[in-house]
Amino acid sequence: MTSKSEAIVEQLRAWGLTLPGAHRKSPWPDHDDLAVKDKTFAYLPREGKEFSLSVKLPYTGYEALQLPWAKPTAYGLGKSGWVSFNPPPDEIPTLDELKAWLEESYRAQAPKKLVRELDERL
Repeated sequence: MTSKSEAIVEQLRAWGLTLPGAHRKSPWPDHDDLAVKDKTFAYLPREGKEFSLSVKLPYTGYEALQLPWAKPTAYGLGKSGWVSFNPPPDEIPTLDELKAWLEESYRAQAPKKLVRELDERL
């Protein structure tokens, strides 16, 4: 993984961990994912792996899938609104765009109480 993409993944993970109830979850090799109440809301690569991101996008998923390096997430998750991003290093979206997708996914997976807690922060 390039140092730029690795830095982006680390910044994204660190920001995701600030969301109410968020924690790390690593159910598979090569993953260091984010979850809330043990429900994954972002599949992220482990350190040293190529940039990738899978998130649940119930509102912006269709638009996101128009990107050339986006596709429905495998294992049937795409049918539930999950989108996987595997851009080349020079096309990784901005941190703000990645955070927006991460937050949308968090809101789709988190209990309503924690979503309200997040809204109170904003």
